[in-house]
Amino acid sequence: MALIIIGIVIIIAHFIFNQSNQHPNLKKIGVGMRTFGLVLVIIGFLTSCILQINAGQVGVKVLFGQVQNDILNPGLHIINPLLVVHEMDVRTQNYTMSGSNDEAHSTGDDAIRALTKDGLEIVIDVTVLYKVIPSSAPKIYNEIGSDYRDKIIRPLARSRIRDYSVAYEAIELYSSKRDAFQLQIFKTIETDFFARGLTLEQLLIRNIALPASVKSSIEVKIQAEQESQKMQFVLMKEKQEAERKRVEAQGIADYQRIINTGLTEKQLEYEMIKAYKELATSSNAKVIVLNGKNNPLILNGQ
Repeated sequence: MALIIIGIVIIIAHFIFNQSNQHPNLKKIGVGMRTFGLVLVIIGFLTSCILQINAGQVGVKVLFGQVQNDILNPGLHIINPLLVVHEMDVRTQNYTMSGSNDEAHSTGDDAIRALTKDGLEIVIDVTVLYKVIPSSAPKIYNEIGSDYRDKIIRPLARSRIRDYSVAYEAIELYSSKRDAFQLQIFKTIETDFFARGLTLEQLLIRNIALPASVKSSIEVKIQAEQESQKMQFVLMKEKQEAERKRVEAQGIADYQRIINTGLTEKQLEYEMIKAYKELATSSNAKVIVLNGKNNPLILNGQ
């Protein structure tokens, strides 16, 4: 657009210069000025009509201060040179509210301080992952502007977290109900963001800090609960071992009872003969002579 204006100015200057000077050489200079001005106008017109939108961006068109409803997607576009195009990022972005200056987007301590159900003050570090809905980019630019992060993301997240923290006790947020608390906040903020043209991808509660005295007592209680669960496991294991030994003893007793009541003298004699036979055919062969009284005589013994 600037080249068009410069070219028009040069062309106007040429006509003024040409009217006030009749010398042939000066007229030649005037012709050169006109040609140069026309070239600038043509180049400016072409560069103003061709626009590239980068990947991950959309173009919001503004004509004479009025925001157009349609957007320009990534790529090359031929547009009205009078349009002003503002690029908006539609990729995933994050906003962190933390007590650490190295992590927080705002300067200083930006952690969220909230009260719990039992009246204790907790300090919460949160990261919000979000992105702009491409079709809603004109609405966001027209109604909120390019600084929607400070006008929407930050105040909505902080407000909702404070609203829901009062429904939980400090020990619940520190241990058992942290995930439920995070999910409840996520669902509410997701609805709020969508109404504003934003998508909430994830809400991460990174840390919940309690007063030192409360944290110490909670840790002691949690440790006691863990010890109790460990002891219950040990007792259950001992009961299972005792039951195993009882079953084993019962099995041995049943076996002995069956042996005592089921074996006869003939069966014992048969089993003994089988054992002698196996011994006689082994590599350490022995000559076995039965004396008729079940007392073997072993010959060639070493």
